Amino acid sequence: MMSAVDAIVEIFTWIGFGAGALFAGVAFVLYIADGTWVPVHAVIEDLGDRRVARWFDDEGGVGEAALTPADDEAIGSADAADVFVRVGSLHRMRLHRRSPSVRAFVLLALGLIGLGVAGLVVSIVSLFAAG
Repeated sequence: MMSAVDAIVEIFTWIGFGAGALFAGVAFVLYIADGTWVPVHAVIEDLGDRRVARWFDDEGGVGEAALTPADDEAIGSADAADVFVRVGSLHRMRLHRRSPSVRAFVLLALGLIGLGVAGLVVSIVSLFAAG
């Protein structure tokens, strides 16, 4: 019976480390592809049918981006907000520095690597417990 448990723990260890490394690699590629986002203070303007955020970038350019419904809800009735804008683009804005997809893949990678570490610990403990 103990060999079946050891095999299952070994499978969890390899799947955890292997898939965790794969998802960490995907997260790294997504992070690189996402580009650089810098914080700015944007003024929110109501245009009647939609709301837009306007800001000045480091080079003196004026950026403008329409608020998505989720951004509009998060900002609420405020007339200004701290946002993040993509360097080199005057029309891309979001409320968080990192992309949700990057965060999701990083968390998934950390969870799977945690599974691998847990499996490794259980494997080592069972090795010493068996004598």
